[in-house]
Amino acid sequence: MRLAQLTFAAALLLAAPAVAEQTAPTSAQNVVPLPDWLAGIWMMEDGSSWSEELWSGARGDMMLGVAKTGFGPKLESWEMTKILRKPDGKISFFAQPKGAAATEFPLTVTSEQSVEFANPAHDYPQRIRYWRQGQLLMAEISKIDGSKAMRWNYRPVMSPPDR
Repeated sequence: MRLAQLTFAAALLLAAPAVAEQTAPTSAQNVVPLPDWLAGIWMMEDGSSWSEELWSGARGDMMLGVAKTGFGPKLESWEMTKILRKPDGKISFFAQPKGAAATEFPLTVTSEQSVEFANPAHDYPQRIRYWRQGQLLMAEISKIDGSKAMRWNYRPVMSPPDR
């Protein structure tokens, strides 16, 4: 009986590192952060044309966004968006223009003040980029090769509360 207990204990000790290795969380150095610098309320106006984006903070490994564009008092388009860390740890941008089914754009490039998502199989856009230029938030959509680019230069309207 004592030998069986020792054998079982030894097997547990040998297996513990393998189990710990599989379930241990990824170190903070290896985790790509969500672009929390995107959070806030942003607006662009060019004559009668206007565009607004609102982004939540990155709490819970998800950022929620909404965008509207218009001309004068008329709304021309709107979109619900989210950036989230999926269960496999990868980050993706999901867009739902006018409430349509969501399209996924996986993260391709990130830095401290810029982020890029791409989906070459999508018709348009295929690439979505955001970056900060000082206080401004820049946004661009395009084909994967950068052609047919549309760009927005947003100014901050309101920053999110301190986290």
